[in-house]
Amino acid sequence: MAGHSHWANIKHKKAKTDSRRGKVWGKCAKAIMVAARHGLPDPAANLALRYAVEEAKAANMPRDTIERAIKKGSGEIGGEDWQDVRYEAFGPGGVAIIIDALTNNRTRTVGEVRMHLTKYGGNLGATGAVAYMFEQKGRITLDSEAASEDQLMAIAVEAGAEDVRLEDGVWTVLTAPADYIAVKEAIDKSGLKIDSAELAMIPGTLTELAGENLAKCVKMIEALEDNDDVQKVYTNLDASAEALEDAMR
Repeated sequence: MAGHSHWANIKHKKAKTDSRRGKVWGKCAKAIMVAARHGLPDPAANLALRYAVEEAKAANMPRDTIERAIKKGSGEIGGEDWQDVRYEAFGPGGVAIIIDALTNNRTRTVGEVRMHLTKYGGNLGATGAVAYMFEQKGRITLDSEAASEDQLMAIAVEAGAEDVRLEDGVWTVLTAPADYIAVKEAIDKSGLKIDSAELAMIPGTLTELAGENLAKCVKMIEALEDNDDVQKVYTNLDASAEALEDAMR
């Protein structure tokens, strides 16, 4: 999964200097509201809400903003009715794509998603078209200088991590979904600084792209991620770190 890791790591590096923090927080708030609406408004008793709150904290979202989103989702204060929806698609060169969105208007969202896909040579697929190529994992990233290999391995593996790897100056820790919170808390308690933490769809097989197809695919993914309704975009894109950085400029 080296190619996919390059893509994720480069995006995380860009996010550290990204000026669109308000957009990221807005997406985190929607996820919190949906989780609170579908279960109890207590993260300790609602695992989906706990995951959403942990991801918001990883994005440095203020505590009062998180609490307000929980209250909106639970109906304690007014809020819109956001629903989660997943689209499966194919990009240039047959790249598999999963698009997770939160919407208050399904017609608008599917129309915008289809527009972005079509513009860059992609298309929507049926449910199940690409999901079988991915597996849900907890993914935690740290800067390479945040910890030594021995230090991070000892903490993460002891807490239940499946894999720890270093690529492009970024440590990536992968976990089973059930162990994600425990591993993240163990790293937090150790004092190591986490750059990002999320439940992600990790591809088992990769599709290699280069040249025009790679450029189109990168632009398509960036357009999708910039959409207000789209929460996450997962892909099995494979390319070298150098080629990806060139395409993302």
